[in-house]
Amino acid sequence: MKAETTTGIAAVPAAAWDRLARHAGLYLSHRWLAGEETDPTASASYVLVRDAAGALIAAAPLYVVHTEPNAYYEPAHLPPGAGRPRVIAGARRGYHNAPLTDPGLCDEQRTACLALLRDTIRAHAARHGTTHWWPYLTETAARQLTPLYRTAPYRLDDDATIPLPGTGFDDYLASLPSKRRVAIRHERAAFHAAGLDVRHQALADCYQDAGRLLASLQNSHGHADDTDAMTGLLKRQADAMGEQARVLAAYDGSRLAAFCLYYHYGSTTWLRAVGTDPARPVPFAYFTLAYYLPIADAYRHGTNAVHAGMKAIQAKRLRGARVTGLYALHDG
Repeated sequence: MKAETTTGIAAVPAAAWDRLARHAGLYLSHRWLAGEETDPTASASYVLVRDAAGALIAAAPLYVVHTEPNAYYEPAHLPPGAGRPRVIAGARRGYHNAPLTDPGLCDEQRTACLALLRDTIRAHAARHGTTHWWPYLTETAARQLTPLYRTAPYRLDDDATIPLPGTGFDDYLASLPSKRRVAIRHERAAFHAAGLDVRHQALADCYQDAGRLLASLQNSHGHADDTDAMTGLLKRQADAMGEQARVLAAYDGSRLAAFCLYYHYGSTTWLRAVGTDPARPVPFAYFTLAYYLPIADAYRHGTNAVHAGMKAIQAKRLRGARVTGLYALHDG
């Protein structure tokens, strides 16, 4: 096997890349990464490992970070005085990361591929006078990579995924304790009694209104209310992801009252952003748009889990989420 580095993901056929990425998640998908290349705060490259026949069997994006606008992607877990890595290995956004390897590889082949990825990324970082780190690794990815590094993984946060048993929303409800079933039925009924018009839309058709609500929600959690920034972020995502960027939108007349942006990728539905209008409070709008309606659509689409991500972990546990760890691994 041999490794090479390319500076644009367009040079890699989407089918070959996504054959590996489909098991790792949305934020390592070909289309998502192509969109991330438009971010001027980092320069993207891609390490490709091929077998003797030229087939792609392992890969990883890597980013030389110029400025980091997202504090969650600063290596703040490192002790004071430690050299700060400026190269991110793997996904730079989405808080879900793993090296990509062919699922058909045996353990020995996978380890060899990971070692080759590490060496190539290490050399790339050295050319830029820095080191690399893997942020937000899944538990499986951290377990596979840790033997190849001299440092131990550091737990960054929790990660929640809601399994979807059976074939429909009633099967999801049946998997929960009886008190939770009663509570969720009450929440859904109270939301629907408000009489909002719930629509499925492309993000491109509503990103401006969605950006406004997303900024309002961020502000309510103590972040700066920068509507232009949130609108710009959603516009870039709509341009990059096209019809894959799906929005559940709840309207009060002509006014957007709540929305959820999510993606179906692989066997999972990925929740990306939720916003509600503080000027139009609707009972249980957040929970309905963030969980219940996407879960129902996930069943219709045929996925078997909803990735709910970090934060508000107890609320996600109450809705059936299983929680695992997310780790950072630094090349010391």
